[in-house]
Parts: sequence; structure tokens; C-alpha cells
Amino acid sequence: MRHRIWSWLPALAVMTWAGVGARVEAAPADTAPADVVAAIDAMEAASNQQDLEAVLQFYDESFRHQDGFDRSELEAVLKQFWQHYTALTYDIELVSWESTTSGYETETLTRVEGIQRRDGRQLTLTAEVRSRQRFEAGAIVYQEVLSEESRLTAGSNPPNLTLNLPQQVDLGERYEFDAIVAEPLGERDLLGRALDEGVTSDDFFKPRPLNLNVLAAGGLFKIGQAPSQPDERWISAVIVREDGLVITTRRLQVSDK
Repeated sequence: MRHRIWSWLPALAVMTWAGVGARVEAAPADTAPADVVAAIDAMEAASNQQDLEAVLQFYDESFRHQDGFDRSELEAVLKQFWQHYTALTYDIELVSWESTTSGYETETLTRVEGIQRRDGRQLTLTAEVRSRQRFEAGAIVYQEVLSEESRLTAGSNPPNLTLNLPQQVDLGERYEFDAIVAEPLGERDLLGRALDEGVTSDDFFKPRPLNLNVLAAGGLFKIGQAPSQPDERWISAVIVREDGLVITTRRLQVSDK
């Protein structure tokens, strides 16, 4: 099984391009200009209607995403994502905004919920992404993810997980990744695996087989090591029990700062 929740999905995030244009201190959402509020509301409505043409109107032809996506790749992945989910709801909360010499930068918190039916099984998705994006001439030219977490569940009683993972690590740093199952195991078997995956456009379309291991303890307890170059990674815990499964994913930032 393979799971993706894309941080730049149009209902998600608003972001910044550091070092481009003069910037001022971000202002609270309740002081945002009417055109900023209207744009966020329209993006939310178009996403809830899965109106791809309306969504893409908010993205400039020169659009670039932090993870390497351009506008055409955004369109392709949105089509694929929406085909998999029969029911999706987007909620975009404007957190802050600021004016630049060429437009606006806004930070948003986006929540996504969805249902997918596959091979007679219902999968439930919840995701939360905090991000910033830059508007110029009313269109988004750049996006950047600040934090991201998603959860995919199935079954009558999917395991409840407590996830321990830093949001950011230094180059080459070792870090702990724990996914602890809250319920006692009893006599039940627990299968699982930890995944460390890239977030680029190339990574999205690359198939990966998933082999699960029998877990001796009540969860996953791993030590990871960050790459030697700045990067963004998806770190996931896949836990399967006889009465349900859960896949929880968080974004890990690898920084040289």
C-alpha cells in the first residue's frame, strides 16, 4: 500500500520565498485585505468541488513549489489524487498575511478529510498542513511547506498511535522515530514498518513495494539518520492489526541552519 497527501494541494498552504521582495512583519488574519480573504475562500470552494480548472486559475504559469513541482505537475497529481477519493473536504484557515513589493504572502493551516474505497475496503484520510505561499498579480508563484502530518486508517478498530519525531534536524544528525500503539496487544499480532521517503515530483510517481515485519513490541522504535545535504523527507509509520490499519506520515526538514 502506498499513501500520499500532497502539501501543495490547492486547499493547502500559503507560503513564502525568502529573500524575494521587501517584507514586513506578518499581520493577523483578521486584518487581511478583502482580496486576500476572497482568494483563500475561492480556493477552498474550488477544492471542495474538485474543480480543477478553477483551482489552476490561482496558480501562475511560472509557479514553482518548494518540492520541485511546476504547474503542469500539480495538475497531474491533483487529477490522480481526486480520482482516488470519492469524498473530500477542505478547510483553509488564514493564519497571517503580509504585503510585499509585488503582492502578498500568506500563511494558512489547511485540514483535509477524505474517504477512499479500494478492494472493498474503506480508507479514511485526515491531514493537516501549515504552509506559506506567495501571490503576485493575484496568482500563486511559489509555495513552501512549514509542517505536515497525515493519517490514513481502515478497519473496524485501527490502532491509535503516538508519534515521536522532531520537526527539523541538522545535516547528518541521528534522530529517534517512535510510533507507539496505545492499546494493549494481548494475543494479537502486530505488523509494521517505518518508511523514509522523498517529497519531490520524481518521488511521487516512483512505485515502492511495501513489506511488513512482525513487531515484537507495541509499536515501531527506530533510529534514523538525516542526509548530508538539506532535504525534506516523509517519515511514515505503517501499523497493521487484525482489526485495522493506520499509516501516519510527518514531514521532516533537514536543515543546514
